[in-house]
Amino acid sequence: MAQRMLQFTKTGQAMPDKRAAEDRRQDWGEVYGEYARAKAEEQSSRCSQCGVPFCQVHCPLHNNIPDWLMLTAEGRLEEAYEVSSATNNMPEICGRICPQDRLCEGNCVIEQAGHGTVTIGSIEKYITDTAWEQGWVKPIVPKRERDQSIGIVGAGPAGLAAAEELRKLGYQIEVYDRYDRIGGLMIYGIPNFKLEKPVVERRSQRLIDSGIRFHLNFEVGRQASLDALRAKHDAVLIATGVYKARDLKAPGVGLPGIVPALDYLTASNRKGLGDAVPDFDSGRLDAQGKNVVVIGGGDTAMDCVRTAVRQGATSVKCLYRRNKANMPGSQREVQNAEEEGVEFIWQSAPEAFHGDDAVTGVQAHRMRLGPPDASGRQTPEMIEGSTVLHDADLAILALGFEPEDMPGLFGSPELKVSRWGTIGVSWKTMMTNLDGVFAAGDIVRGASLVVWGVRDGRDAAASMHRYLVERAEASVAHAVAAE
Repeated sequence: MAQRMLQFTKTGQAMPDKRAAEDRRQDWGEVYGEYARAKAEEQSSRCSQCGVPFCQVHCPLHNNIPDWLMLTAEGRLEEAYEVSSATNNMPEICGRICPQDRLCEGNCVIEQAGHGTVTIGSIEKYITDTAWEQGWVKPIVPKRERDQSIGIVGAGPAGLAAAEELRKLGYQIEVYDRYDRIGGLMIYGIPNFKLEKPVVERRSQRLIDSGIRFHLNFEVGRQASLDALRAKHDAVLIATGVYKARDLKAPGVGLPGIVPALDYLTASNRKGLGDAVPDFDSGRLDAQGKNVVVIGGGDTAMDCVRTAVRQGATSVKCLYRRNKANMPGSQREVQNAEEEGVEFIWQSAPEAFHGDDAVTGVQAHRMRLGPPDASGRQTPEMIEGSTVLHDADLAILALGFEPEDMPGLFGSPELKVSRWGTIGVSWKTMMTNLDGVFAAGDIVRGASLVVWGVRDGRDAAASMHRYLVERAEASVAHAVAAE
């Protein structure tokens, strides 16, 4: 039965069932269960259908959230799926891993009024999981095929979103990726307890079934130069993401047992996928029985601490130089980590690593928050004489990511980059300084969220379509004039 909206005054917020922390520590299953249909309808009916929907405004994709909440409340799930997927190429993935507390749900009007936010992410996940189960998600069948071909470098969120949008328009799409699986960090960087791999793999298979060709284990600059791809395709999109770990300068930082976060997470994910992982099997990238210290405060750090817990670490600490309120990662992730036994050492920063043949401890000093910097955030300042030594058999550096030397890797020194090393584009067209070469996602904006990658991929696809149509029209006009 259809339910009226604005039920938030009568119906309280209810998340899907959350598994007990002790159970979560023992396996890699997702934290939350699935809504039953009646519960999804009930929770959707809490939406106030705002005249100005701030949930939509603060979503990078500007998803039509109030519309698909209303359709869900009315039991019109297939229509809800159509509306949800019209603006988002991966709604069930965003429903799982987006920091909704910082985006849509954090800006929900009834949340601001003290009634508890509408559980947007969980409902988004429920809608599309149901669509897969019911067979509503179909391969792409373009209305007409075009003979123009597009090469996309990178099979992560931005590249996949662009590939899907361009395939809908009938372009012939080929995707090149250095890894052996499709999905980028969604496969190798995000643990199963946040995003189970079959969820990504079914998305990838749909693109294959739609006629998109994937070239895996393919490194641009090694197997083919960027110039070679430009010669092969009518347009090229660079959507490689950023993978280079930020360095930390401190005495002892080169000791064995100090590892970058992505190396650690990739090893764990590969092991879960059944791959041979020598560095994991040797114990180098396995936290079992170890005192683990993770340095950083973003979502990657949260992935590391919670992975270490599941691997059977003796203790897990997270050092972050600011306080909890200023942490860049999702507050829900912090809460989940605390429930699972992670100890957070707020306002603490490493100054040295101890050990002879391997790391045995992280020496850190306490911090205080000083005056705001240019961004408005308070600047961390060291408190003299506040040194603390934390036992550590494994220290994981989760300090963020930087772009690699893309012009050098691609053999294209003429490709322009910003002073941060990201690829420079015109934000109006998403095109680089090279004609017909576009860029999108983290390699342009710096390390960011999956949802921003999807947004950038969609924007780039629209711009590439305009470029190819205009070029085709110009070619026809030139041919007519020549006659």
